[in-house]
Amino acid sequence: MPNPKNFWTQQRQDGKWESKREGADRPSKVTDTQAEAWKYSKEQAKDERGEAYLKGRDGLIRERNTYGKDPRSIPG
Repeated sequence: MPNPKNFWTQQRQDGKWESKREGADRPSKVTDTQAEAWKYSKEQAKDERGEAYLKGRDGLIRERNTYGKDPRSIPG
C-alpha cells in the first residue's frame, strides 16, 4: 500500500529527472538534473514527515532519507 508521505526521485525516459509522491500517477516536479529533483523530494518528505528515495539509472535505490519517526529501533 503506497504511503503518500514518501517521495521518489528517478530518471524519466526523456532523460529528465522527476520527483513523485508515492502512489501518484503524475510527478510533482520534473527537472533537468538529478540534484534538483532530489533536493525537492527531500524537502517535500521533510514537510510530510515521510521518506525520500533516490533511484539510480539502474533502478536500484541509491539513497534513502527518513524524516519524522525513524523506523530503526537501534540508537545511532
